[in-house]
Amino acid sequence: MQLSAWRDSGQYLDYRGHKIFYRDEGQGPALLLIHGFPTSSWDWKKIWPALTEHYRCITLDMLGFGYSSKPRQEYLIFEQADIFEHLLDTLGVESAHLIAHDYGDTVAQELLSRQLDGKLSFSMRSLHLLNGGLFPETHRALLIQKLMLSPCGGLLARFFNRKKLEKNFRKIFGPDTPPSQQEIDDFWRLITHNRGKLVMHRLMDYMNQRRQYRERWVSALQQPSIPIRLTVGLSDPISGAHMVERYRELIPNPDIVELEDIGHYPNVEAPERIVSSITEFLRARVGKVS
Repeated sequence: MQLSAWRDSGQYLDYRGHKIFYRDEGQGPALLLIHGFPTSSWDWKKIWPALTEHYRCITLDMLGFGYSSKPRQEYLIFEQADIFEHLLDTLGVESAHLIAHDYGDTVAQELLSRQLDGKLSFSMRSLHLLNGGLFPETHRALLIQKLMLSPCGGLLARFFNRKKLEKNFRKIFGPDTPPSQQEIDDFWRLITHNRGKLVMHRLMDYMNQRRQYRERWVSALQQPSIPIRLTVGLSDPISGAHMVERYRELIPNPDIVELEDIGHYPNVEAPERIVSSITEFLRARVGKVS
């Protein structure tokens, strides 16, 4: 599917005066897919066709990402979680299985925390995590991320360009699964849509929030209220093999699928293996998916 077709097949949700791009396709048990930084729901394009054959797949571009509004404001994980709750409420979805990646992992951890607190507006049936900074102490941010988070981040964001994006993405993909030029072009179009470069440094505050709310978000994973699986590309320098080691230390009875030679974007680099992990998890660990 071309990027233009992905956009044309989507819809927009109003959230406090902001336009939120979303897609809702397929029939069956609901799967809510939550993308990462700095990209968008387009990250799911390679696994979307296979999943929509059996499930109702729902995803959106979070505030500040992709085709959604990009206001010059503070960006909070709590608000991103609110938007997902608002979308499912609008669609009348009462329960869903979650699949999350990168920044989306943190949003999923907040949604799980709300469920444990008895405050989530829908029922989270299971959680499937891909590479992400689940533990701030193991998150190895790229230099560009650290600089974006610094006082000069706003200025740096203005000079960030496609060439720099490609250079940094090639560092985090697997050695044999680099992003294609078309993929880099698509990522760049989505980042720059609606003058998105101007809010990249604001979005980066999620790293501070992970540290601030570490106890809340890590403890949510340590309470086995629902089935949780981690499928991870081990070659990821940001949250790969070293994060898996920490996951085993902190999470009871961990369910982990390790992908050798795959980097930070397993859903882009190894889509068939991700679909296999998702479907096997839902059938074997969750039982009859409903």
